[in-house]
Amino acid sequence: MATDFSSIPIINISALLAKSDDPKMGEDPCVLEVVRQLDKACTEAGFFYVKGHGIPETLLGAVKDITRRFFELPYEEKAQIKMTPATGFRGYQMIGENITKGVPDMHEAIDCYREVTKGMYGDLGKQMEGCNQWPQNPQKFKGLMEEYVSLCTELARKIMRGIALALGGSPDEFEGQRAGDPFWVMRLIGYPGVSTVNGTNVQKNDIGCGPHTDYGLLTLLNQADGINALQVRNKSGDWISAPPVPGSFVCNIGDMLKIYSNGLYESTLHRVINNSPKYRVSVVFFYETNFDTAVEPLDTWKTRANGTKKFERAVYGEHLISKVLTNFVE
Repeated sequence: MATDFSSIPIINISALLAKSDDPKMGEDPCVLEVVRQLDKACTEAGFFYVKGHGIPETLLGAVKDITRRFFELPYEEKAQIKMTPATGFRGYQMIGENITKGVPDMHEAIDCYREVTKGMYGDLGKQMEGCNQWPQNPQKFKGLMEEYVSLCTELARKIMRGIALALGGSPDEFEGQRAGDPFWVMRLIGYPGVSTVNGTNVQKNDIGCGPHTDYGLLTLLNQADGINALQVRNKSGDWISAPPVPGSFVCNIGDMLKIYSNGLYESTLHRVINNSPKYRVSVVFFYETNFDTAVEPLDTWKTRANGTKKFERAVYGEHLISKVLTNFVE
């Protein structure tokens, strides 16, 4: 139910985080004010910035810096962790190997997923079995990223407790069988800048990442400061800029949360166009449901008020794999 929004709201979630595990959090007026803002943002845009999230700004910078240093390495070294189906689709992709709706994207990336051990999800998870390929260089890459994933997982869980209240449910709606054992995805992405020849900007394909929606529940984007590249499409089809706000995450809802909300919240189309001469790094963390969860609209007063169920059940793992299999060039 996205609207003709013209900007992306900024929400300070510190009050929500302070009470996020309090059984009576839904009675706290400061929490309810954050919940109101989350509901408004999810209803109108499907995108919002969060501040007051508690993850140190030094860590936000460190993961971007070490990612940039990896991408600066020679291709032969980066290719040591090359992504293939045999790696469970984990590892490095060179520029143009990732595809969005049939069109190569002008970015390079390391794709990471929660580890899936053999037989963990039966036939459903077979294609995603594997562990992440972390580079040996730069040093401490693995440890830094695993710390970051742990903090982002906990942050996203707490934001989802606020969103559960916003949808008229209990804070625990996304625990247990829905997302009590959440899957996660992380993409470390590098977008080349525009090159200059004789004073004229030259770029063969300016679409760093084509228009798409995200697959799961909630995305936390840690984007490079000082480079304006992310664009979000409103109801009229206009592309609205989501410029970097230092120290914040850009959050957006994914396809599974759209279903849970019975269409009250939209998984909004977005794209990346880097028209800057600077190389742009972004670290994108996707917080998902349980891998084998069958997702259908929540049964709350608010989702019921939006009419009959608008979506069939969807299994998150099936949805993810259907996207992964069409998203890269072998």
